Amino acid sequence: MKMHILSGGRLRMRKAIYYPDAAAEETLELPVSCILLRHSKGNVLFDTGCHPDIGKDPTSRWGGMARFMTPIMAENDHLLTSLACIGLSPDDISHVVCSHLHTDHCGCNQFFTKAKILIHPAELAAARAPDGVKMGYLPTDWDHPLQVELVGEGHDVFGDGRIRLLHLPGHTPGAMGALVRLDRDGLFLLASDTASVKANLDDNFAPKNTWSVEKCLESYARIRDIRQAGATVIYGHDDAQWRTLRRGSDHYA
Repeated sequence: MKMHILSGGRLRMRKAIYYPDAAAEETLELPVSCILLRHSKGNVLFDTGCHPDIGKDPTSRWGGMARFMTPIMAENDHLLTSLACIGLSPDDISHVVCSHLHTDHCGCNQFFTKAKILIHPAELAAARAPDGVKMGYLPTDWDHPLQVELVGEGHDVFGDGRIRLLHLPGHTPGAMGALVRLDRDGLFLLASDTASVKANLDDNFAPKNTWSVEKCLESYARIRDIRQAGATVIYGHDDAQWRTLRRGSDHYA
């Protein structure tokens, strides 16, 4: 199995959301990562990043949210072009794992009409709740007539222990990570926004955009145990880590 780390866009946000000592006016740049897992039984995507329109006119799609989560990527910096660079299209994807349904993680879902869309039931319920839009769930990104399959803790995508999904609530109710086992490069935990930046996990700090601090800290403890056991954690938006990772066609195996 091969693992490709692909760009799904790039954002600017207030640094104080993730770092408690940051000044109110400080900002930081955040990569939006999507992970492609090329398994012998199918191609699996972990998250689909920002919609292609976000690089052109973010306000028309995101509304006021674009003021707080400001896109700073080029028009062609999205998952579809990232896939094309390694010779794939949406029709080549068999499964899409939704770590959660916030707009910067499921923005390209609608293009994967032949794939099974794997979502935790608590996440779909949160998106459908009356306050869903207020909580960052935009129907234009997640509410499409796709092949949705609800999955929970320990779901093994192909039944061989290569890609196993973990329920890691905190950032959102149904947030999921993926435990990926590669032959050469070993074990990886795709943490998404359960651990957006390494410092939050190391300092046990729940970011300000956390749904449940209690659940977040419980998930941190679980991730630290997995990391201690030898897994490499891929953080959701850590720019320092992003710059060190193999990306695009330069894969892990």
